[in-house]
Amino acid sequence: MAYDSNNIFAKILRGEIPCKKVYEDDFALAFHDIQPQAPVHVLVIPKGPYVSLDDFSLEAQPAEIGGFFAAVGETARVLGVVEGGYRILANVGRDANQEVAHFHVHIFAGRPLGPMIKKS
Repeated sequence: MAYDSNNIFAKILRGEIPCKKVYEDDFALAFHDIQPQAPVHVLVIPKGPYVSLDDFSLEAQPAEIGGFFAAVGETARVLGVVEGGYRILANVGRDANQEVAHFHVHIFAGRPLGPMIKKS
């Protein structure tokens, strides 16, 4: 899948759509989700044009990959959720219900989160 430079996260990165920023550095931008699924629900996106974690892991430079994941950790520290615990989640593709085709990691925290997925 080709990267769409008009996706909502690309527009946020360009400042065309506002966000409630938590953290930003050279590699990533972290901001509150507009439809939170937990008391703390923050998205962390890389500044490069990557569709998914698969695309990011194949195409990004090692410094981008390291910088992005360092930003995820720093965002959790800024949010104050490390001691109580948090979950990170990255959906990749249709079956995982990836809604925006710009790689992003969700940080969930603020309450017990339960099991990862429901048992069928």
